[in-house]
Amino acid sequence: MEDVYKSSESFENIDFTEDGFPKGEYDNCSFSNCQFHEADLSSCLFLDCDFTGCNLSMAKLKDTAFRDVSFNGCKMLGLQFTDCNTFSVLFHFDDCQLDHSSFYKLSINKTVFKNSSLESVDFTDTDLSNAMFENSNLLNAMFDATNLTGADFYSAYNYSIDPDKNQISKARFSQTGIHGLLDKYNISIEP
Repeated sequence: MEDVYKSSESFENIDFTEDGFPKGEYDNCSFSNCQFHEADLSSCLFLDCDFTGCNLSMAKLKDTAFRDVSFNGCKMLGLQFTDCNTFSVLFHFDDCQLDHSSFYKLSINKTVFKNSSLESVDFTDTDLSNAMFENSNLLNAMFDATNLTGADFYSAYNYSIDPDKNQISKARFSQTGIHGLLDKYNISIEP
């Protein structure tokens, strides 16, 4: 089967879990309220695309390329972004559920996570320099050997980051969130 090329097309309310997702290149396309649950998106290229209200949970991402792709209000549980094509990867997440996903060893500097749930997400050895975690839940997210230089955690919450194991130079934190940097000391911080 030959790969498809789609440009500036809109896909709405399509269930790709039944018929499969056509492999190919998608340029400036929008996907709205589509089902990709456990779909095979391997080797697809998404360039300047928007996903809104889609369920991509457990989708297969082997060699999938995401270049300047926005996800808005999407359910994206258990995704292995680690398997993606890493050349020029650029994401933007707004109001997304990314729980139990992995960005292990990816370079995703300047990524925006806004109003999103990032519970138990693996950011081990990830370059998140200048990333923004605006109003996002980082409960049990894993940060180890992570580059957080210049990252913005000002309105993020539930994070636990060991400054001795991660690069946090010039990162931004709120005074109320400072306990997330001191968890390893098992101390009580009173208001």
